[in-house]
Amino acid sequence: MTKEEIIEMARQAGFFVREDEAYSPSSQEDHELTPYLRTFAKLIAERECEKFCAVLWQLHDSYSLTSDSNAIRARGQE
Repeated sequence: MTKEEIIEMARQAGFFVREDEAYSPSSQEDHELTPYLRTFAKLIAERECEKFCAVLWQLHDSYSLTSDSNAIRARGQE
């Protein structure tokens, strides 16, 4: 994952981005940042899961793996 991709995910999660650096969305207390951090973590996890599933797909082209990959992706959408 590139720095630009990480910064874009931070932006999507609601963080303020200036000069390729992400900052807190406001002067919130740490506990108020939890929703932003959860969103950011979910975006990263989804991205990594997609990459992981793509590698598995390339290594093993089987029905059971396809079903497992789809199940993993579906869980990420919850």
